[in-house]
Amino acid sequence: MIREAICEGSDVEEALERAKAQLGISDTDDYEFEVIQREEKKRFGLFGGRPAKVRAYVTIIEAPVNKTETFLRNVLDKMGLSEIEIETKEEEDSLEFNLSGEEEGFVIGRRGETLDALQYLSSLVANHNNENYVKVTVNVGNYRDKREKTLEILGRKLAFKAVKTGKKTSLEPMNPYERRIIHTAVQKVNGATSWSEGENTSRHVVIGPDPKSRNNRRGGYNNRRGGKRGGYYSNNRRTNPAPNPDRVPLNEGGSTGLYGRIDK
Repeated sequence: MIREAICEGSDVEEALERAKAQLGISDTDDYEFEVIQREEKKRFGLFGGRPAKVRAYVTIIEAPVNKTETFLRNVLDKMGLSEIEIETKEEEDSLEFNLSGEEEGFVIGRRGETLDALQYLSSLVANHNNENYVKVTVNVGNYRDKREKTLEILGRKLAFKAVKTGKKTSLEPMNPYERRIIHTAVQKVNGATSWSEGENTSRHVVIGPDPKSRNNRRGGYNNRRGGKRGGYYSNNRRTNPAPNPDRVPLNEGGSTGLYGRIDK
């Protein structure tokens, strides 16, 4: 934010002093100025002449937490959600804004789309003209924790289904952070894999059997003939592949939050 003052004086020095006084700054403060026009003396002491004019200005760097909270408040008010309260938590490199009120569902939106949009825009505001990146989280109660747990369960369930049936399943479009949660859950299940398809807002996760897995190379559920050989019913006993915590998940979204780092 820039504060400025334009003042006139008999000369440049006087005009500058007036501008500094109007801004409430002194010579020790960090400020800049430009000369709009220089003074001209009257001819013969009677004709023409003009005063000097100077523009002085200072750049005020507002703290990320202040400008982001102000932005959120303004957006919520414009949405007709003035009753929603904002609780702010500030740490060294992160900001968390927890929203609460009677219309929490409207703030969250369909599958969290409104909440995600608020978080994305808030991150842009917080990191604008900011040298150090600040991770911004906008949450409603424990919605994000519940959403993450739901996605983890969904990913594991569909991974076991892919191993059992040998078929792939396409999920609904998700943001990078949620896709990464799915990938992490799937890649802990032996015999299953996941990948992303589509572009932009249509990008989604597909879960299917892992062709590199020994369980899927031969004798899988769909490759059995007459149920006499292979599959997961050896000796008339059903077995599921054990979770594998050592498989490295695909990195969609990284560790920097919902959409990753947003550069200036």
